[in-house]
Amino acid sequence: MTHLVTGCAGFIGVNLALRLIEAGERVIGLDNLSRLGVTRNLDELQHAAQAGNFEFIRADVSDFDVMAGVFERYPIEVVYHLAGQTAVTSSIENPRADFEANAKGTLAVLEAVRHHRPKCQVIFASTNKVYGKMQSVSVVDRGGRYDYADLPGGINEQFPVDFHSPYGCSKGAADHYVRDYHRIYGMSTVVCRQSCIYGPRQIGLESQGWLAWLILSALGGRTINIYGDGKQSRDVLYIDDLVDCYVRLAESGGRVAGEIFNVGGGPDNVMSILDLVDRLKKLTGREVDVRFADWRPGDQRVFISDLSHIGDRIGWAPRFGIGQGVERLFAWISAHRAELESLYHLNS
Repeated sequence: MTHLVTGCAGFIGVNLALRLIEAGERVIGLDNLSRLGVTRNLDELQHAAQAGNFEFIRADVSDFDVMAGVFERYPIEVVYHLAGQTAVTSSIENPRADFEANAKGTLAVLEAVRHHRPKCQVIFASTNKVYGKMQSVSVVDRGGRYDYADLPGGINEQFPVDFHSPYGCSKGAADHYVRDYHRIYGMSTVVCRQSCIYGPRQIGLESQGWLAWLILSALGGRTINIYGDGKQSRDVLYIDDLVDCYVRLAESGGRVAGEIFNVGGGPDNVMSILDLVDRLKKLTGREVDVRFADWRPGDQRVFISDLSHIGDRIGWAPRFGIGQGVERLFAWISAHRAELESLYHLNS
């Protein structure tokens, strides 16, 4: 099969593309390489390519003409649309750029598929941020970690959306466009509302990719900034599990077309920021210095995905627990620490 991975040099994109390349699939990767450090991921993809089964296109996903040309030129059967702006804080600083990347970029992909490859499957990486701050849900402090008072299974797909922050709006618009292109045009689209994804090749920032950023900070003995009280919790999902989910969705052959799935670690893989700090103390063998600051706009105190729907439809569930996943990410960052610290000029 021929697969298109937009955002192929990003954290999720590179892990997915590598899996497909190693399986002998043909992969077309598209990325504008705007994110710090992603050229290292592109280098890894090009090194892994076998007999020319990977081709890279440097382009902006929001360019309608470019996207149309890609789908005219290549016999793409599945597109994993992962490209976009990923940080709430960046969306507040520059909402126009956020809209261009997320909403306009997604529309460009959908229109290119509609006009040139209407039978192509579209798997879209959405976000739990489409549910907003969920102020109607009762939250309790349970063992030093925020949890839902009355939702032991987590949030399901029927929970009302409430876009909060420019990022929530741009991803929410894209999310709805993807589903509606199935309803209006009959296209085979799937929306994955993803929770916190982590793992190797994650070049984390303070504003996005917090597990990787906190691990790198702890390894370097730097102070960790915690926005809020640190009790905010997420169901974290190891990257290999997310890639497994994408592959299963692609193999479904459109059987789940038009559906929306919450995709995360679920109730069995919930961790707060303070939980991670405790784990880092053990992994580094020393104290970790933290500093608290005000809550960030739109931050959810807790988000836990109800995985019942996706489990029922494609039989998927996470395989990697938090302990194993965090240790793997810690090992990868430890091995690449000098490279990452140089990238962020942390030693200057």
